[in-house]
Amino acid sequence: MPDKKYKYIYGPVSSWRLGSSLGVDPISGEKKVCTFDCVYCQIGDTKRFSSKREVFVPTGDIIKEIKSLPELNIDYITFSGTGEPALVSNLGEIIKEIRKLRKEKIAIITNSSLIDRKDVQEDLGLADLVMLKLDAHSPELFLKINKPLKGITFDRVLKGIKEFSSGYKGKLALQIMFIEKNRSYAGDIAGLAKDINPDEVQLNTPLRPCSAKPLSKKEMDAIKLYFKGMRVVCVYDARKKKVEFINRDDTSRRRGSHD
Repeated sequence: MPDKKYKYIYGPVSSWRLGSSLGVDPISGEKKVCTFDCVYCQIGDTKRFSSKREVFVPTGDIIKEIKSLPELNIDYITFSGTGEPALVSNLGEIIKEIRKLRKEKIAIITNSSLIDRKDVQEDLGLADLVMLKLDAHSPELFLKINKPLKGITFDRVLKGIKEFSSGYKGKLALQIMFIEKNRSYAGDIAGLAKDINPDEVQLNTPLRPCSAKPLSKKEMDAIKLYFKGMRVVCVYDARKKKVEFINRDDTSRRRGSHD
């Protein structure tokens, strides 16, 4: 496959959670724009904090690239990249326009920071799969792990997750990143997960280079026991598919948030 230059889409990537997935980066900035500055983020520190929803890329520009794609055999089209997708005010419009052109399921990877907002819930509700982040069981741990923008609280996030999960009609996954700072609270986090009752729990640890060290497979296997009775997938267990990139450089820059 030729290595064509795309500005807003990347991949496909072989994802342990999604199979083969084409990435859509609706922010597509040189610097990360986010509501969090997670200690384990694999695309670097947050350069611009924001909780304001705005148009980063016009819908038509993304759709133009989608239309120009070569023939692809993929499982999902996934919104993820250089920032938090829920910050994108035309997210719902982009999803609707992609559905007119592509048959694949649509997934969104979100840090859950804005999930208490009705407009965000409406946009996320258009996706077939929503992956919500929950790395903590308390406000104190939330501040240590996710380092949120001022005004975004653990209680708001948890309330929003529960509210969204009760009405969402698609597949809901809870994504949890375990590192040394939160591993001892796995039982408490599992208790929240069971209360939320997602379709799937995704247990992750940062295998790609970042400032936090990954936990070992043995440590993750021990954590997995706390989630007994739930459908669980773990980064160490999943098999990846062979894929061919449409643009290798752009994929490498963005895929830290996608795997």
